[in-house]
Amino acid sequence: MNFLGSLQQLGRAFMLPMIVLPGAAIFLFLSQLPWDYIGLPAMSGYLEAASQAIFDYLPYIFALGISLGLTGNALAAGMAAMVGLVIYTAITGMADARIEPTVFIGSLIGIVSGFSYERFKNLRLPEYIQFFGGPRFVPLFVSSLSVLLSIAMIGIAPFIEKMLVELGDVVASGGGFGVFLYGFVHRILVVFGLHHLVSHVFWFQIGGYETADGSMVYGDLPRFFAGDPTAGYFMSGMYPTMMFALPAIAFAIIHEAREDLKPKIRKTFLYAALASFLTGVTEPVEFAFLFVAPYLFVFHAFLSGIVMWITYELGIRHGFSFSGGAIDFIINEHLATRGWLLIPIGIVVGIVYYVLFRWAINRFRIPTPGREEGSQLDEWAGDIPYRAPLILQAIGGKDNIVQMESCITRLRLKVSNEKLLDTNALRNLGAAGVIRLGGGNVQVVFGTYSELIRAEMIKTIQRDQEQVLFSSPMQGRMIPLEEVPDPIFAGKIVGQGVAFIPDKGELVSPVKGKIVHIYPTMHALGIRTPEGLDVLLHVGIDTSQLEGKGFFHAMVKEGDDVLPGAMLIRFDLQRIRKEGKSLATPMLITNPDMVRSWRFAPYKAVKRGQASVMSVVLKERNSGGEGP
Repeated sequence: MNFLGSLQQLGRAFMLPMIVLPGAAIFLFLSQLPWDYIGLPAMSGYLEAASQAIFDYLPYIFALGISLGLTGNALAAGMAAMVGLVIYTAITGMADARIEPTVFIGSLIGIVSGFSYERFKNLRLPEYIQFFGGPRFVPLFVSSLSVLLSIAMIGIAPFIEKMLVELGDVVASGGGFGVFLYGFVHRILVVFGLHHLVSHVFWFQIGGYETADGSMVYGDLPRFFAGDPTAGYFMSGMYPTMMFALPAIAFAIIHEAREDLKPKIRKTFLYAALASFLTGVTEPVEFAFLFVAPYLFVFHAFLSGIVMWITYELGIRHGFSFSGGAIDFIINEHLATRGWLLIPIGIVVGIVYYVLFRWAINRFRIPTPGREEGSQLDEWAGDIPYRAPLILQAIGGKDNIVQMESCITRLRLKVSNEKLLDTNALRNLGAAGVIRLGGGNVQVVFGTYSELIRAEMIKTIQRDQEQVLFSSPMQGRMIPLEEVPDPIFAGKIVGQGVAFIPDKGELVSPVKGKIVHIYPTMHALGIRTPEGLDVLLHVGIDTSQLEGKGFFHAMVKEGDDVLPGAMLIRFDLQRIRKEGKSLATPMLITNPDMVRSWRFAPYKAVKRGQASVMSVVLKERNSGGEGP
């Protein structure tokens, strides 16, 4: 695995334990409510204890979460991490100096457990001790390492504690400039999905604070929730960006969209703006301009750092458990210092962003969603199960997937062959961006529906239904069959399928199969797939009436075997446009009784050979198929 791929995997793993932190913040907030007035005086203590328990056991949560995240939820790795940290706690507890497990130690043991599992899961030992081979070896190995780590820690713990406190002092001595650098780097790393790594250091390691009971907590986030009045400056500056700047960009994109596309763009980006404002999930907006104007993203990262510097200089200290959205802002306001100032600052920042982005989009003609046909982000509500099989095909099929995980906004994949990914198809199916990190590591940004998409893809793989996947037979625009200007095709009397309006005079095979019939005029042909489906491709409407030569040239003959993308017919697009009734080209299955269910990609622009335009699941009684 290459370096960026390893970091991607690690960044994803860090997100798993982070999902418990909002619960801690919510419990702490609810504990402040006047429970006495409704006759539940003990509820405040219960909720505070629940919140404190999460923070107390944070090292264990990170150890378990990271080990599971690195291994695709392998139980042996999780067991190894928990046992390792239990051993560490027991041994270091015997030291004269007070040594407590930290998030750093939990993360370290979780990483060791994860990578040990990947290294030893297939370990073969001599037959008489093979019981301890394979995954069973991992807890033994990690336990042994934990014993050595614990003994070593007893000796170096005082120096590490001093170093962490001093590191916090060094960063603090950098003042606003240090906070600016953090803010800038954090936003840049969002591109690669690696921002969790740098955040982990600042949120959970830098700076120490001694609580009332004498225990030490480290990192900006735990210190903030422990009551440290100096904590929160690595988090407070994110609120104006997430609550106001990114929604302002969304509004700028809406207002610069073409009038005919503006209604859909408005709906899509209002949701994206609301997600950023409420929860701090920014990728749906950021990826709308990242790929078309990367220089604008760098400028956005620079402005984000400046905003963090300003909030630091104004003495604002605020924190969050998940991200800098309005929900966290409200829940944690009771712990903040001058947190209310983030609202007027955010309003000013939002205005600045809106004006700058509208100017930039106009001045540099940036093709943000809605300014070019087919560039808009798609909507996902309600049709995730419908598109999941098509997304799976665009990724290259289940055999191309080595590993598939998801975080809040993206699918994180390791694939066998990156060349099998159809980036254009993924974009048409709703992806805001596709990031290739090398070594087969790929991220597909679908926004906050990524986990649901992954779950539906897993269901599709597990069902393993026999299905036939269709690619686009031509470059142009896909339309519903009902829009074909011919009652025979539109009424589905010949068969069921879709149609295309071509931009080029080329027809290619959408499936693997055998050419079973070519019409004398060469305007249409039939293909039989290995599963027994009969596929009709018919170029134009009433084109069988065209007389003379030069309209169509068949590149195959009856009996030929073809693969998806193979050239079938070349045709004179301009002459047919002029002399034919319509260019609409139906792609039909003429024996639809074999099909149990149909799925179609969004009706929009497609490229020749583009994967994932149609998928059908066959009825079980025909699952044996018919040879070509």
